[in-house]
Amino acid sequence: MAGIKEIADLAGVSTATVSRALRGMHHVNEETRRKIVAAAEKLDYPIGIEKVRTANGRLHSVGVVAPYIANWYFSQVIHGAEQALRESGFDLLLYNFSHMKGRERLFQHQLLKGRVDGIIVISLPPKKEEFDSMLSLGIPIALVGMHHEGCASVAIDDVAAARTATQHLVNQGHKEIALMSGRPDDPFNFSVPQDRRLGFMQVLAENGLKWLPIREVHGDFTMHGGARAMDELLARPNRPTAIFCESDEMAIGAMQAVRRHGLKVPADISIIGFDGHEMAEFSDLTTIEQPVQLMGEIAGQAIMEKLRKPDSTMASINLPTTLIVRNSTRRM
Repeated sequence: MAGIKEIADLAGVSTATVSRALRGMHHVNEETRRKIVAAAEKLDYPIGIEKVRTANGRLHSVGVVAPYIANWYFSQVIHGAEQALRESGFDLLLYNFSHMKGRERLFQHQLLKGRVDGIIVISLPPKKEEFDSMLSLGIPIALVGMHHEGCASVAIDDVAAARTATQHLVNQGHKEIALMSGRPDDPFNFSVPQDRRLGFMQVLAENGLKWLPIREVHGDFTMHGGARAMDELLARPNRPTAIFCESDEMAIGAMQAVRRHGLKVPADISIIGFDGHEMAEFSDLTTIEQPVQLMGEIAGQAIMEKLRKPDSTMASINLPTTLIVRNSTRRM
């Protein structure tokens, strides 16, 4: 097994410097300490995380908990958070899991303990026991896409934004409006699809428009899922004149399916999405734009502020959304 000499050779420092760094002693600059830790990890040298803290007791890393990383929304939030953390000299440690066992392992076994100075949780409503587990770590927590007492948080009003999207279609004279939502059997119980569905239903009811369950399809928040869901909707009787898709990726997939069926957007069916995905502009998609990267940046900045001023209050912020009208919707 590699020892201190091998670590010193790889890091380009003296064995004495390696010894001081791995014992957490103060007189080693942070750039050198990080280089030594990286060398030790590369050589599989067993070091205790608690021994490589900085002089102020910090690890200079923040954990980001996300159920998905390939999904556009999550990747954009992570990018925003990483920018804010990097500017403050902090690293981002990503804890990703796409199944419930990974979630249980993360919270029940406290995998974050002693590894990070703060936690950012993205759009994953914690159960009470999970939240208690995080709070027991005694480090700052910032939430993205939801609010919870005792944490910094940044989100949008998904109900209000979905109301704006649906009202746009109603104002254009549409009365037969369909809905493309997420998975009905969502294992993570995300609140976003439920809130957007609620806003949609509220506007239909307020305008006296009859809702038919046959007009709802599930696109799983992906382009492929959106295309499949639109295929299913177009195979049903009484085609709607418009559809609200709960994400831009689903809307873009739906537009592709409409063209494949020999129909036109918006001549045969109007489509509105949600997110402000960069592909929405190139697809000429009407959408509700949300400041996704900014939410990640604000979460990262909130963690940094709490570390600088431990007695400061953790704020909860709701950011505005914007209706961007393009050529995927039209007046009846």
